[in-house]
Amino acid sequence: TPKQIVIYNALRFEIPKFYHIPMINNPQGKKLSKRDGAMDVMEYKRMGYLPEALLNFLVRLGWSNGDQEIFSMDEMLELFDPNNINKSASAYNEEKLRWLNAQYIKKTSDEKLILLLQELDCDISNHSKKELLLSVCKDRAETLIDLKDAIKTIITPPRDFEPKGVKKFIKRDTVVTLQTYFLILDKENRLDTPEDVEKFTKPFIQKHGLKFPELFQPIRICLTGGTQAPSVYDIIAILGKEETLKRIDFAILMNFDIDEEDEETGY
Repeated sequence: TPKQIVIYNALRFEIPKFYHIPMINNPQGKKLSKRDGAMDVMEYKRMGYLPEALLNFLVRLGWSNGDQEIFSMDEMLELFDPNNINKSASAYNEEKLRWLNAQYIKKTSDEKLILLLQELDCDISNHSKKELLLSVCKDRAETLIDLKDAIKTIITPPRDFEPKGVKKFIKRDTVVTLQTYFLILDKENRLDTPEDVEKFTKPFIQKHGLKFPELFQPIRICLTGGTQAPSVYDIIAILGKEETLKRIDFAILMNFDIDEEDEETGY
């Protein structure tokens, strides 16, 4: 700063007020380095972070306004006061950044998310259920990469099945249950919403004396290949009857990738 003041005086410019942001440390309290996450700002974009979230994160590293965590651009401009710049060093916290990014993803319009996803080679602009697809997936996403992966998990037909999930949830009578559900599903004409799916699925569960995981987890495995997925009602409503039936049929045909040895021992 003293050198900058000399230059201002030499040019006969008015000397501005200088404010200094404290050092940003890593979680261990040492100077932040590349190994701690400091990188080119474009790398954060490639990792699926929104610019609004990153800006919000950076603002909160050196400044505060009470306990408020999330600021719009207008709020930053209105509330920023240099007198509230922190005097002590702040710490880079990737978990906090991911949390902030998740909040901004939830608040971002579907139209904008669709455009951002296109930049990541994920085009759902022509998907008939794109609004429901985004609504279901963005609640769990902390980055745009998470959102893309969640969408791909639903819209891409599985070609193999999670061994751990199959071993836990696919029993000898599971296929019969799925085949019976398949016939009920095939008779339904309207599957536009998750509520439409719920209307006939809950009575099916009650009629056959099932627990929810006994039906829902095998269906998740059929539809996505694994057990970590959104509500079955949501997935079926997004895929539609024809695609849902096709995936259940394929999983049964492939016997969930269970080999003969496992089958002989009761899966």
